[in-house]
Amino acid sequence: MQTAKAVAAATVVNLRDLGGISLGRDRCFRSGAVLRSGPLSGFDAARDVAVTALGIRTVVDLRTADERMAAPDRLPPGARLFVADVLGDNPGVAPARLRALLSDPVAAEEALGGGKAEGLFAQTYRKLVLSPGAAAAYRAFVETAADDRARPVLFHCTAGKDRTGWATALLLLMVGASRDVVRAEFLAVNPVVRAAFQPYVQGFLDAGGDPEIAAAIIEVRPRYLSTALDAMDERWGGLDGYVRDGLRIPEPVVERLRSGLVVSAQPEPAIAAT
Repeated sequence: MQTAKAVAAATVVNLRDLGGISLGRDRCFRSGAVLRSGPLSGFDAARDVAVTALGIRTVVDLRTADERMAAPDRLPPGARLFVADVLGDNPGVAPARLRALLSDPVAAEEALGGGKAEGLFAQTYRKLVLSPGAAAAYRAFVETAADDRARPVLFHCTAGKDRTGWATALLLLMVGASRDVVRAEFLAVNPVVRAAFQPYVQGFLDAGGDPEIAAAIIEVRPRYLSTALDAMDERWGGLDGYVRDGLRIPEPVVERLRSGLVVSAQPEPAIAAT
C-alpha cells in the first residue's frame, strides 16, 4: 500500500512527501504540495540543499511554546513560520515531553509504569480530537494546507509521529483516503522514529528504564489512531461531523483542499513485449 515518500535529508528527521498516496478511483495526493517531518531545529540549509530545493513556502509548527523555545525551528530559505499549537491547553501530556520522559526512568515509571504507557498515550489521542485548543490548531493547519499560496507546506511536531500523525490522518481522510490507507501511513513512520530516538532509548534502558515504556513512548501504535477515530465517530458521527462541527471548517475550505491536493493517478507504464 502506497505511503508517503521519504525525502532524503541530512538535517531533518522523518521528512515525507504525502504525494502519491492513493485516494481511490484513480486519484492520488498531489506530489510536492504537503510534507511532514520531525523538528527543524537542526536544519542546515548549506548541508540540505535537497530540502531547500523543495521550495517550502510555509512551515506549520504544531509544538507547544516550551518546545519551540527549547528548540526553535530553522526555516528553509523563503519559508514563513505558522504556529498551530495543538497541545496549548494540555502542555504537560506525554507527546510534548518525550525526551524528558526518556531521560528520567523514575518519572517515567511513575507516570507510565504498570502497563499505563500505551493507555495514557491513547488517551492523549482523544485529546487531539476533543480538545478545543487542538481543534483550533488543526483547523488552522487545514486552512493553510488548502491555500495554494501557502503551498508547499511542511508541518511537524517534536518527533513527527503523534500530533503530526493525526494531522496527516485528518488531511488524508478529508481528501478521500480510506481508513486502511490512513492507518498504513500512520504506522509507516515507526522505523525512522525508532532510529532517531535510539540514543535516548538506550540511555533510558541503561539507567534501568522499562523497555515497554520506551516502546510506547517512541512508537505509534494501531490503538492510538483507533482511539482518535473512535472519539471522532462517537462525538460527531464521523469525519463530516468532525470537520463541520468539531473543527468548524467552512465548506469552501474543504472544497479548496480537495481541488488543490487531489490529482489523477498516473497509470503504471506498460511493459513492452520482448
